Amino acid sequence: MSELTLPAPARADAPVYTGASTADVLDVYRRHLSKGRARLASLTGAAMEVASEGSLVWGADGKEYLDCGGYGVFILGHRHPRVVDAVIQQIRRHPMATRLLLEPVAAKAAAALAAVTPPGLERVHFVNSGAEATETAIKLARAHGKYRLISAVGGYHGKTTGALAVTAKPLYQDPFKPLLPAEHVPYGDAEALERALAGGEPACVILEPMQGEGGAVLPPPGYLTRVQELCAEHGAMFVLDEIQTGLGRLGTWWGADAEGVRPDVLLVGKNLSGGVIPVAAAVATPEVYAPFDKDPFLHTSTFAASPVAMAAAAAAVGAIADEGLVERARTLGEVLLDRLRSALAPVYGSAVVDIRGRGLLLGVEMRDEGAAGELVLNLMESGLLVNHSLNAQRVVRLTPPAVLTPADVDRITDAFTSAATVLARATASTKGTR
Repeated sequence: MSELTLPAPARADAPVYTGASTADVLDVYRRHLSKGRARLASLTGAAMEVASEGSLVWGADGKEYLDCGGYGVFILGHRHPRVVDAVIQQIRRHPMATRLLLEPVAAKAAAALAAVTPPGLERVHFVNSGAEATETAIKLARAHGKYRLISAVGGYHGKTTGALAVTAKPLYQDPFKPLLPAEHVPYGDAEALERALAGGEPACVILEPMQGEGGAVLPPPGYLTRVQELCAEHGAMFVLDEIQTGLGRLGTWWGADAEGVRPDVLLVGKNLSGGVIPVAAAVATPEVYAPFDKDPFLHTSTFAASPVAMAAAAAAVGAIADEGLVERARTLGEVLLDRLRSALAPVYGSAVVDIRGRGLLLGVEMRDEGAAGELVLNLMESGLLVNHSLNAQRVVRLTPPAVLTPADVDRITDAFTSAATVLARATASTKGTR
């Protein structure tokens, strides 16, 4: 695939790491990065990731992990050759721009992204992260006089101060208040949104088509269609946050596609990076984007739309399309959901409360946060990386790449089957001590 050849599972000739020791890295974390991260790492074995390719990640000790985590970034897997090659070529040619002249790679990336977004979303504003994409949407709304912010309980839209106002979790908000005022309605409840919209000035509504950090939560059928209708009726700006769900993650290009909706602003990120260079975007209709068209310096960032990031974005969109990964995500997701339900059947109703998802965004809801933590650690010991959900600590979340092989799927199944055995024993032990 590329110049670094990595081994098949369980081989002894794993990539050799000769860098700093775990103890040295932990010491630097404590002194310069985060004592909290160092403490957490110490509790979970202090493994270090040092190499990756495709669906695999290797630790400093040579242990191989199958990556079903990464917080939704790696739909293409790690170091996809098309993206890596595009980035390397761009670095050798012109990695950063002066911002004074036209830059053709940004034009290429914008055209590639606009070609796959819902019809009518034509104006692309590139940024460096998903949170910045949310900030862009909030500023566009304010430029149109829509100062009210409405989002959903459990929604996650970033942690910069504007985005944090619509990320409805007190744990993240409270230390930084006062924030921009925002209202939070129950996710999936169109009637609650209707009451909120009817009770004040025109608003900016920011929602996800499926909540990721909220715990892989699917709304009821017709919800997005009704949200779009309500926003039109009440003169609200409809912002659909597809930072995690977009570019094939749900088995469609966009979560919006499931009901054929078209928001005023679509937020894009994570998979747009190709898993190589951070990049995100807000894609808007010409009417909504008008303030930025009028004054191109109204909202800017020095590093946004850098040529190297644009090379990654254009290559990522092209690879997803050409390799049929949207359809593959849908097929893989159906298989994995069935496999998870079968593997965890022995503990369903005891340790496991629910198993749900769409495409390659899957969630396993546990009975409590402790059980979720135990599952994450057990899977890690089996060489499988997954994530907890930031806004729903009981939900273990899988966001695997769409390049999984049949052997990878079997490996995931085996890891969850093994975990179910451990959970069953723990549940039985707990019952026995009552």
